Amino acid sequence: MSLLDRIRPELAAFKPYASARRSGFEARIRLDANECPWDLGEEGNGVAADLNRYPSPQPAELIAQLAALYEVDPARVWLGRGSDEAIDLLLRAFCRAGRDNVVALAPTFGMYRIGAQLQGAAYRTLDLQAGDGFAFDAEKLLALCDDDTKLVIVCSPNNPTGTLYHDERLPWLAERLAGRALLLVDEAYLEFAGVASAAGLIDRHPNVAVLRTLSKAHALAGARVGALIADTAIVDLVARIAAPYPLPTSSMRAALAVLDEQARARTQKRVVTLLVERTRVAAALAELGDVETIWPSSANFLLVRFADARAAFARLLAAGILVRDVSAQPGLANCLRITLGRPDENDALLDALRAGARVQPAGVRA
Repeated sequence: MSLLDRIRPELAAFKPYASARRSGFEARIRLDANECPWDLGEEGNGVAADLNRYPSPQPAELIAQLAALYEVDPARVWLGRGSDEAIDLLLRAFCRAGRDNVVALAPTFGMYRIGAQLQGAAYRTLDLQAGDGFAFDAEKLLALCDDDTKLVIVCSPNNPTGTLYHDERLPWLAERLAGRALLLVDEAYLEFAGVASAAGLIDRHPNVAVLRTLSKAHALAGARVGALIADTAIVDLVARIAAPYPLPTSSMRAALAVLDEQARARTQKRVVTLLVERTRVAAALAELGDVETIWPSSANFLLVRFADARAAFARLLAAGILVRDVSAQPGLANCLRITLGRPDENDALLDALRAGARVQPAGVRA
């Protein structure tokens, strides 16, 4: 069975929004889209050029650059507004409200649950245990699936735990979900993990899809540029139901600017700095007596359990430092997720936490 047999039946023959740009027509004078004909960028008022025109629905140059970066066929790449848009579109494509379900881990990125709920799909989770390092049993995850499961989502490295799941479990799940469900692997933090992408599984397992983003390692969170990497049939499906112009012109320009050879070298240098900081900050936190656990991380953040997370959060906020309190998530009582900043920002974080915190004499459990 093809995975496309599992999409919502009413979308099988869905016709996308038609536009001249989507059709690939080129012209010297464009009178097709009811745009304003004056380019404000030519008036010297600080507005960027070409913003009077709608952008390309899927910019070929940017797709080519990202395909080269991710080492995939350009035909397998769809670009949207961060990873969130691809998550939303896949849920809308596959899940029938009130009938289908999505399976994921817990704790994990909260937008999976929100997207499923907005689509009216049931959301099932395999609860991870802090005591065993948030490991997951692939057989138990598979046991949550039934005939109405359409997506199985694995975030790796996982947010907010930092746990890496790129191992034999992914191809094992892909094989057993073949023709039944899409295995969606969210790789938002993969640049910090030093392992190969799950996109390499797509040749053998066309029911695997991967999410990548320029928001983290590439420092473009404000530009909202994300990529879905999937079998061409899935990419074509998503493109048909997506909004006609997902990416603003300014976001495309920013993305191209961080993808040239020199910019990519600078990105790698920043990644290396963050990896060094990850080790340094974890070691410093381990010396604080009110820190109970620091879990190993393959991402650009640390998950830390405090004796009193509320007090630690308040201490940081009083110093003008904001971290993420994740205590409400399953199994994460008294936990804060601390993003790694620049070295001086991390120093300020440590200084604020040391204020009023006792020193850990024997080191913290990690």
